[in-house]
Amino acid sequence: MTTDTVGGVWTYSCSLASSLAAAGAHLTLATMGPSARADQREMLHGSGVRLIETDLALEWQDPEGRDLLNATRVLLGLEARFRPDIVHLNNFREATLSWRAPTVLVAHSCVNSWALACRDTTWLGEPRWARYTERVAAALNSTQAWVCPSRSFHDDIMEIYRPRSPGAVIWNGITAGDLSTRKQELIFAAGRLWDHAKNIGVLAAAAPDLDWPVQVAGPAEADPSVGVTWLGQLPHSALRGHLQRAAIFASPALYEPFGLSVLEAAAAGCALVLSDIPTFRELWSGAALFFHPCDSQALHRALAELCADDLERARLQRAAYERSLTYSLSRTTGAYLKLYEGLLAANRTTPQAGQIEVRA
Repeated sequence: MTTDTVGGVWTYSCSLASSLAAAGAHLTLATMGPSARADQREMLHGSGVRLIETDLALEWQDPEGRDLLNATRVLLGLEARFRPDIVHLNNFREATLSWRAPTVLVAHSCVNSWALACRDTTWLGEPRWARYTERVAAALNSTQAWVCPSRSFHDDIMEIYRPRSPGAVIWNGITAGDLSTRKQELIFAAGRLWDHAKNIGVLAAAAPDLDWPVQVAGPAEADPSVGVTWLGQLPHSALRGHLQRAAIFASPALYEPFGLSVLEAAAAGCALVLSDIPTFRELWSGAALFFHPCDSQALHRALAELCADDLERARLQRAAYERSLTYSLSRTTGAYLKLYEGLLAANRTTPQAGQIEVRA
């Protein structure tokens, strides 16, 4: 299984790989991009998952494909070394390599859908991004199966790249949350300040004069607002601790193919205040308050009213938690195992019943 250490893909990969290993699979997790931090490696401690760090370029950081030959050498070398039954790719272009094993490509995000959601498309006509688009389309048509974490994002991929096969939707999942921690009068959010898609500036504009403090976790060069306490990059364990204590979680995102931080907040019993985008409507309709992502005043009103309304806040906390149980890690793991086993059967490599062993 390939992964990267930037954003939610790492959390997804660690959770799924650990769950697959617990189910009896033998996993090798190969990183792309920056090496994992110590706190990120700790997320795999005791899981039985083998971690290999390659330092290969992430495709969105290398749209011209200058590192592709090197990636071919390294990744196909890993396949020759470990001889996996399934190659699970959490990025696009490597699906075009000459793999011996069946491949599953999971589309977590892409530059084109990001640009469309953020209404920042003028640069997509540059030759390097046209080449990127060609490689993503080729990847979708090269893999034996491709997956998206939401129906909304699946529809975006279909519209942008027109792949020959329809793909599948497998929601991301996490383990059930713990509601034992007492909630505090605190509004919490998570997002990279430099990523326009996270739209954290709208939350910063909404924060002044709220009765409750607003805290944001994520990398940033400086505190973006006097109304927000910027916590910087947090280890995943610390992030979950903040979610356990926060009464409200806010996400003003313009673009989220799934939104693992929202799911983790719901599992921690936070009331959700979310931007009105298709993914959040798909996953959280009836279990969250929604606002227009460009309207900081609407966000301020929603947060202020929720801070003051104990009954409505408790109702939303319960609704979010109950909805989070729909997105369980066991359900996600079972869906991927079923997909893997189907590919193995199609390739005439499935052992006899009761003896299936998946190496991803």
